[in-house]
Amino acid sequence: MPNIADTKVTLHDGVQMPMLGLGAYQIEGNVTEAVVKAIRNGYRLIDTAAMYANEAEVGAAVRQAVEQGIASREELFVTTKVWKTELGYERTLAAFERSYQELGLEEVDLYLIHWPGTDADNLGSWQALIELQQQGKVRSIGVSNFEPEQLAYIIERTGHKPVVNQVEYNPTRTRRNLYRYCRDNGIQLEAWGPLGKGRLLSEPLFAALAQKYGKTPAQIILRWHIQSGVVAIPKSSREERMRENADIFDFQLTEEEMGKISALDRS
Repeated sequence: MPNIADTKVTLHDGVQMPMLGLGAYQIEGNVTEAVVKAIRNGYRLIDTAAMYANEAEVGAAVRQAVEQGIASREELFVTTKVWKTELGYERTLAAFERSYQELGLEEVDLYLIHWPGTDADNLGSWQALIELQQQGKVRSIGVSNFEPEQLAYIIERTGHKPVVNQVEYNPTRTRRNLYRYCRDNGIQLEAWGPLGKGRLLSEPLFAALAQKYGKTPAQIILRWHIQSGVVAIPKSSREERMRENADIFDFQLTEEEMGKISALDRS
């Protein structure tokens, strides 16, 4: 039976990325402890950012997990991001060095432009990310919160496509045009806020499906993401919730059920 550690997608640069991970935004309490717990429970993708102000704690957790033999460094996939106040070629290079020092890891698995700015700034930052990848400091490069026209702008001028576009994505915000653009261009969509910040959990459809499959509404929603081919990074600092979110690989929604969930879209 597949599990969270085994379920991956191959990005267009050949790198394999886990389909389900832990979002580190606003994790409460001891971040290092929470991330180590997540890794112990099978999580291999950890998503942080300079703006989250916890890169050092995430890096420490990765080192602890490796030292304790919970996972090898090669199994773990660490994402961080450059914030929108640091856009532009030189500023992005400097911001990466700060993140690199904070994380304390030899290599960053995925580095993203966190939020788009002007076309010129986006292009400058994207050129910096291409350079960082060529230097071997970053395995894969991508963006976050980019719309199709912003993606097209940097691709047309550099010939380099992002491997990932991380955006707000959930059953009520399916971003159909963006989803289609990324699919057609081989760009992997990744969902932040996959549970709609908790507001989707009371939706009657999810309660009905949860009862049918012996799951929770959150598990139904996350399963919908996986079957839609979208990477999801739910946030949690509670170990029982981490386990719950990861326990979605022993059932499959029908095409009809997938369609009913997608029909909740209000974007």
